[in-house]
Amino acid sequence: MAARVGIREVAALAQVAQGTVSHFINHPDKVSAEKRERIQRAIDELGFVRNDAASQLRRGSSATIAYIAPDISNPFFATIAEGVEQRAAADGLSVFLANSNRSREREDAYLEMFQAHRVRGLLVASHGPIEDRLAHIRRLGTPSVLVGQRALASDQPSVSVDDEMGGYLAAKHLIEQSARRIAFVGGPLGVPQISDRIEGASRAVRECVDATLEVINVGSRTLAVGREVAAEIAKRSPERRPEAVFAANDLLALGLMHGLVVDSGLRVPADILLVGYDDIEFAEASVIPLTSVRAPHEEFGIAAVELLQRAIANDTKSAKQIVFQPKLMVRASTLA
Repeated sequence: MAARVGIREVAALAQVAQGTVSHFINHPDKVSAEKRERIQRAIDELGFVRNDAASQLRRGSSATIAYIAPDISNPFFATIAEGVEQRAAADGLSVFLANSNRSREREDAYLEMFQAHRVRGLLVASHGPIEDRLAHIRRLGTPSVLVGQRALASDQPSVSVDDEMGGYLAAKHLIEQSARRIAFVGGPLGVPQISDRIEGASRAVRECVDATLEVINVGSRTLAVGREVAAEIAKRSPERRPEAVFAANDLLALGLMHGLVVDSGLRVPADILLVGYDDIEFAEASVIPLTSVRAPHEEFGIAAVELLQRAIANDTKSAKQIVFQPKLMVRASTLA
């Protein structure tokens, strides 16, 4: 295996001091044109590759930020990642993208790894409480932005959507379509975004004297789980079956739709109304276009990077929490 070429070898071939090569790499304006040419020829001949990681460790930070998502297979988080990369690139930053797969252990491992790499800042979309860990990391010098849930601490920047209002809009719409037996499918119930959506739906149901809300708790929010819940609902007698289902995200809703219509022969919306959440691209493109609560996910990533840049600059005057308002996108799945 060939030995790694370093600054020493480049300096020897170019017949300059090692410090001159270092200046050529980091501050080329401090090196004369004649020496720059000699150093570049030496680099080309030796195949030298600069070690950015070592340089960043010496400086104490890097030109890189990190985004930890709980489930990158969900188009909602993938769209946020696109916005993050787009906005970061405009500031000359690179992005490490990590998928915790809703695992606390993986999330912790990524947090430790990114601290070791001296990333400039962290964007974290967590599936559970994380503010205590982010506060500890912040005290060690790495700022962060919580993505997807509003921070409880005033000094923790966050970008979120008003999920309580989103839940209210969904259930209120179902009630306006004459549904009275409503089921909410989502979980785990300890996830703040899920509990907020349930609270919003409950508020809408309390405003209607004869409406009820059944909460069906699930361990994950996937297409497969949606089909499983649909099978259970389809086994019920018509008088015990919910007239409408509000799913905690669009993947669950689309799984429910497949299970109800394809697997069980029920009709959406004639037999059951169906609402999702997030308004991913597949919601509108579904065979039965899905009514969904839209969160402005394209703006999430951009706003998160801008908040992080303010935290890096120690800007204490600007707002630290950004809360977007949801919008109900009404489509065929609820238009009985």
